[in-house]
Amino acid sequence: MSTTVLPSYDDVVERYAPVIGLETHVELGTNTKMFCGCPTDFGGEPNTRVCPVCLGLPGSLPVANKAAIEATIRIGLALNCSIASWSRFARKNYFYPDMPKNFQISQYDEPLCVDGFLDVEVDGEMVRIGIERVHLEEDTGKSLHVGGATGRIQGATESLVDYNRAGIPLVEIVTKPIPGTGAKAPIVARAYVTELRDVLRTLGVSDVRMEEGSLRCDVNTSLSPAGVAEWGTRTETKNVNSLRSVERAVRSEMLRQAAVLDGGGRIIQETRHFHEDSGDTTSGRSKETATDYRYFPEPDLVPLAPDAAWVAELKAALPELPRLHRRRLQQDWGLSDHDMQSVLNAGAVELIEQTVAAGATPAGARKWWLGELSRRANEAGVELAAIGASPAQVAELQLLVDEGKLNDKLARTVLEGVVAGEGSPREIMAARGLEVVSDTGALTTAVDAAIEANPDIAAKVRDGKVAAAGALVGAVMKSTRGADAKTVRSLILSRLGVEG
Repeated sequence: MSTTVLPSYDDVVERYAPVIGLETHVELGTNTKMFCGCPTDFGGEPNTRVCPVCLGLPGSLPVANKAAIEATIRIGLALNCSIASWSRFARKNYFYPDMPKNFQISQYDEPLCVDGFLDVEVDGEMVRIGIERVHLEEDTGKSLHVGGATGRIQGATESLVDYNRAGIPLVEIVTKPIPGTGAKAPIVARAYVTELRDVLRTLGVSDVRMEEGSLRCDVNTSLSPAGVAEWGTRTETKNVNSLRSVERAVRSEMLRQAAVLDGGGRIIQETRHFHEDSGDTTSGRSKETATDYRYFPEPDLVPLAPDAAWVAELKAALPELPRLHRRRLQQDWGLSDHDMQSVLNAGAVELIEQTVAAGATPAGARKWWLGELSRRANEAGVELAAIGASPAQVAELQLLVDEGKLNDKLARTVLEGVVAGEGSPREIMAARGLEVVSDTGALTTAVDAAIEANPDIAAKVRDGKVAAAGALVGAVMKSTRGADAKTVRSLILSRLGVEG
């Protein structure tokens, strides 16, 4: 059995030019499904949030959800798209066990929103991502493969289907092909999905929780030899469910495709599955073309003709979008472009903003999110927002430092407890006895004990070797477990009759 040896990433980007594209599916936060009145809440017992319409039973007729149409138009406007004056739904015919009707009501040749763009910043440079289309459709159900070790169909003993999700309004946002990004292709892909998620959250159209599937991304990747104008055959990595995985999926496919091409093979147009544990992709199925779906106009729904005045009202009511919002925050926080880019790269803008709103200074909030918490998130391989500390808790921690009740060392210990779920910073500080010792009497006693236990060091300090006081400071800090180092040093020098 032979093992394919992957080339280095630097070697790949030197010899090949990547082209990427992203198809992002967004479950809208409407109260009811796209074509019926069933609730859209996440979870629930399987197959309890269904009706004849979303199950596709004979004689049932769909009725379009106006709130979903409005949300789709608002998304299109925020992405600088043209809004169609006439649009219609189509039937996309294919069989999956989780498709109760054996077709999906979607939009094909006449979508609601077309030809837009989204600007994203990567390493201080602006990259414009073209938007091909934004269209509205219904989500599928969910297949559950049980009895195996991985939750996938391979090795499972049986498969079940939950139709609760079937019929939930789903917006698909499709980019135009994105060439010319070179070695930055994986980073550009992640930056685009990050910016898009921020736009959607700002619009309030979805909770965009990738871990719950309300934001899912299909990543298209192709390679062609450097200097060759014709693009290579693309693959589509399906349902990538985290920002980090979007970047890893592009990188993994670039390495895999380069190895195939280097070995004289050819890339097959197919869907592929991304594996979170290994970062690899594996083959799914050959990729259909539009003709395979046998699209035709949905006969049970009338066309959509958004009134121009209504569209203008929606556009005028759009909130401040993320890029402009960040620019204002940068000014308010007094950050340089480099410092703001660090905040962006860490995915910490919203976290810092919420921490400041909870009472912390911008500098204090930034210190914790970009320092200790970012380190922990990187070590755990999770997004910063999933590390286990809330903005309110970080603000409380910084307040304790500002009040002199914690020093930075003790605060890091308290933060460790916060991340572990032990409670609020004040609760952890009290439970572990970590508050800075500020009682002058207690400190004086501890200082005198340290001087008495270390007469040689005390003598050096009295002789003018002030730097030697550090050992005495350490002894006091150890005995008190929470004294302020500056206060302790000042007290030691005072007791020894030395000026600091």
